[in-house]
Amino acid sequence: METILIVEDRESMSEMLKETLKSVGYRTIIAKDGIEGIKRLKEERVDLVLTDLKLPKKDGMEVLKAAKDENPLIPVIVMTAFGSVETAVLAMKEGAFDFITKPFDTDHLLMLMRRAMETQRLTTENILLKEEVSSRQGLPKIIGRSGKIVEVAQQVQKVAPSKTTVLILGESGTGKELFARAIHDLSPRRHYPFVAINCAAIPRELLESELFGHEKGSFTGADFKKIGKFELADKGTIFLDEIGEMDIALQSKILRVLQEEEIERVGGLKTIKIDVRIIAASNKDIEKAVSEKTFREDLFYRLSVFPVIIPPLRERPEDIPLLAEFFLHEYCMELKTPLKNISNDALEILIKYQWKGNVRELENTIERAIILCDGKTITSEHMSLSSLPLEADMKGLPMNGTLGDTAKEALRIAESQRIIKALKETKGNKSRASEILQVSYKTLLTKIKEYRIE
Repeated sequence: METILIVEDRESMSEMLKETLKSVGYRTIIAKDGIEGIKRLKEERVDLVLTDLKLPKKDGMEVLKAAKDENPLIPVIVMTAFGSVETAVLAMKEGAFDFITKPFDTDHLLMLMRRAMETQRLTTENILLKEEVSSRQGLPKIIGRSGKIVEVAQQVQKVAPSKTTVLILGESGTGKELFARAIHDLSPRRHYPFVAINCAAIPRELLESELFGHEKGSFTGADFKKIGKFELADKGTIFLDEIGEMDIALQSKILRVLQEEEIERVGGLKTIKIDVRIIAASNKDIEKAVSEKTFREDLFYRLSVFPVIIPPLRERPEDIPLLAEFFLHEYCMELKTPLKNISNDALEILIKYQWKGNVRELENTIERAIILCDGKTITSEHMSLSSLPLEADMKGLPMNGTLGDTAKEALRIAESQRIIKALKETKGNKSRASEILQVSYKTLLTKIKEYRIE
């Protein structure tokens, strides 16, 4: 259900609009002046703004500016008296979708609103598609606007033009290969091969042959010469995923490649010079493996010249709506089904969920929901996830990070639970809830927004 913010000082007009929009399935929020309208924009998730131009305290132009500052994609329709058409045209130049002159036909208004939201949806899809295919102008398929993901993107853009070895660290499902491909696509090597190999997926006795190749007859079953991945990646990039699983004896040969830029095929007698950039990745604590003597210290330092740490999805919930929309579009096309949308309650569940499997788990959840949903809207019943993951218990706490990380997550869960309880007790009255919690109203609003509590 889309939420419409109505900013109108005439009570008769706002009530008429409220009833009209309610009758066709919209949720409405009423603001009686510009200041209140701007305040509600900051407090509520809004899909469209319907504002009068002439308002007490702050006018409709200031409401428009605040809406665009909050989210440039929010469509704004301005209502104006006949004599203020020039001002309405100016509002469109400032980003309003359209204007409607009072008195107006409500059917015309509803048509205008549907067109505005459809345009906004297509604009969002276009941005996602541009992010997907962009390899020279941005990071391919990397979607997110959170501070943490933006910081990683900036690191990737800085290191990409060089030949510097990169070690990408992060939990399973965070998209380490995606970032490796981004580094390659943004580098001068982008016209040459990007070769990915999962060191954990190949038996140890076969991994050396897979990486370096072998000569015919070099071992039982070697009936032909095999070109290894390093040779195939010449002048390009090789991505060694889950390098923490590599046998320590083979690690010494990787170290030689880094130092000498040459390889030998299994059973071969000559060295082969190669020009390959190495990007490695692991979901294991490599430094711990070094201390346990299961990973070579010298190789670790050669690989981690430029470490990149991918944050888990639970630490960047503001990216979840963008990712969900991207996967929704991708899998609707792949499954040849009409494009669906996600209800607010389903989206809220996605935002609050802990995502132990990270982006990969989110992707699988969206694909499954599309298959389960027979209608146009994916709801909470299609998610196959708990609707209140934050209220469950502390089992979702990270146990592989620092004590500070665990404490921070525990605080987040505890505060979220207490705020939810207080809001339930006060039936959503935030002023009363702030008194119960003994914090300022502003602090409570900040935490509600930070924890995405509805």
